[in-house]
Amino acid sequence: MTKDILSISKVEKSYAGKEVLGSISFALEKPEIFGLLGPSGAGKTTLVKIIAGIEEATNGNAAILGTNMPNLQQMKKIGYMAQSDALYSELTAKENIMFFSALYGLKKSEIKRRIQEIIAMVDLEQDMNKKVADFSGGMKRRLSLAIALMHEPKILILDEPTVGIDPVLRRKIWDNFQELKASGTTIIVTTHVMDEAEKCDRLGMIRDGEMIAIGSPDDLKSETQTESIEDAFLYYGGVLHAN
Repeated sequence: MTKDILSISKVEKSYAGKEVLGSISFALEKPEIFGLLGPSGAGKTTLVKIIAGIEEATNGNAAILGTNMPNLQQMKKIGYMAQSDALYSELTAKENIMFFSALYGLKKSEIKRRIQEIIAMVDLEQDMNKKVADFSGGMKRRLSLAIALMHEPKILILDEPTVGIDPVLRRKIWDNFQELKASGTTIIVTTHVMDEAEKCDRLGMIRDGEMIAIGSPDDLKSETQTESIEDAFLYYGGVLHAN
């Protein structure tokens, strides 16, 4: 039997007795772009941290390729981009990439091979020798994305990856996401931007720590008889009623 790429089974998470996630279940069976759509505070970041093995579920299981997380070997197959940039501001962009690539276990020859194509993807070729302290917020996001991609992960987990990035580059990055998926990479992306949600193969809509709907953007709109993902979300959340 083929193992799911990702299996989430009745995952719950509480902090100090307060429930943040309540019994979430879903699976990714093949490479796809899976979006987690919901407002701030819905539980998206907590869920992706559990998937990435950074946090443990209070109850339930998150498994990657049949192995329960957290697991160090499986974590090496994941590229994770947090909502807050974890960069060394006193180092240059190139030094940051070299440092984190070494942590991933990449050899110098592998880094040299990857760095040019990844930096071109995020449009930082002219800024490699600048200190991160001099970067704008959008440039830091692009550098964080480059670092997450360096070791060619099987699963790419991106928490609000395009915040602060201009629309033209954002479109280019999403085109690259499609290319990564075609090459066999599974991408999980959190967003509250509706046009990005439309680009996902499937969406998991999250509200107040609960998964209120899962499906392709077209299916979700069809099921709710709505014309936009935003209206579909409002429908599943009980705010909007279809005609």
